[in-house]
Amino acid sequence: MPHFYILFSKKINKFYVGHTADQLEERLRKHNSNHNGFTGKTNDWIIAYSEEYVTKELAYAREREVKKWKSRSKIEVLTRST
Repeated sequence: MPHFYILFSKKINKFYVGHTADQLEERLRKHNSNHNGFTGKTNDWIIAYSEEYVTKELAYAREREVKKWKSRSKIEVLTRST
């Protein structure tokens, strides 16, 4: 099932917003692997929030919506709502 998700790294005190058509746990494993890119800076990412969608397109639309907020405080409110 496609997912919209928000990850959090305590080590760098940052959120990461994304979507995936894959299994969410598998995607988290990839984020925590040693790779180039923003999430490759650390390997302590946890799933802070997620929503399941019927299609990848809907999950991606939600990702874009949240990224447009450009607001850490709004993301923190969303992650606390679960």
